[in-house]
Amino acid sequence: MAVTLEDRLDLAIQQVGTTILGKERAIRLAVSCLLARGHLLIEDLPGMGKTTLAHALARCLGLQYQRIQFTSDLLPADILGAAMYERQRETFVFHPGPIFAQLILADEINRATPKTQSALLEAMEEGQVTIEGETRKLPEPFFVIATQNPAYQIGTFPLPESQLDRFLMRIELGYPDAQAERLLLEGEDRRDVLARLPVCLTPDQLREAQARVAGVHAAPPLLDYVQGLLAFSRQSSLFRGGLSPRAGLALLRASRAWALLHRRGHVLPEDVQTVLPAVVGHRLYPGEEHLEQASADLVGRLRAAVALPV
Repeated sequence: MAVTLEDRLDLAIQQVGTTILGKERAIRLAVSCLLARGHLLIEDLPGMGKTTLAHALARCLGLQYQRIQFTSDLLPADILGAAMYERQRETFVFHPGPIFAQLILADEINRATPKTQSALLEAMEEGQVTIEGETRKLPEPFFVIATQNPAYQIGTFPLPESQLDRFLMRIELGYPDAQAERLLLEGEDRRDVLARLPVCLTPDQLREAQARVAGVHAAPPLLDYVQGLLAFSRQSSLFRGGLSPRAGLALLRASRAWALLHRRGHVLPEDVQTVLPAVVGHRLYPGEEHLEQASADLVGRLRAAVALPV
């Protein structure tokens, strides 16, 4: 029996789950983000498995991987690369930076200065970089997983709203449950598990899966539901400004990717509800009368306010 593309995606999720125990939902959201051609922001405390998740995804999806550790003294050229003069050739030769890989882990992005953050985020938006007046395309597929520690930690530069919007999803891993943590304590070193992970998809197969996402059908009542969510976010005093058209497109793309992962050719309202917190949580800000509301509470009230299509 032939192995289908869906089988390969399921195997990749299963294999990543052997390194990040008890976090299948977060893994599925991360893979959905990649299939939807978006970028992922993981916000959590140190030691929760953010770096391990990125490395495991790169191995199982057969992607060239680079990790960039963001610090306060990191410069844009350290990410993008630079042209250096070579005396033997008597000319400037471009030396590419770590951005020229297929999966980039931008570790602790909020420890770098805004100027350096912008260098990465512009590359994410454009899929190319311009250095010394010459534009260079980034490899495909191109996927950034950025991690950041909570903003209350010392020495951080919070991402501005306009740059947060460039991430399709923001997720948290959180603490493992008791059973998963016991398996983690009793098991072998995660680095050894990582080293044995098989390649489940080739980059060409991943591109094929990304192309299939656009073909997942969204019926008119489903689109009405998405528009209802957008309209409520813009009209309610719960929020300071509503969701943008870009956010609406992101929500629909992520929902299509989630449906594809579950072997369906059409989007269900439940797909939209499942990805909603990850897609809009970092795009919604409380209104003046609701400043104490947490992001999860705001998303919950948005979800409850709009009726599901019949």
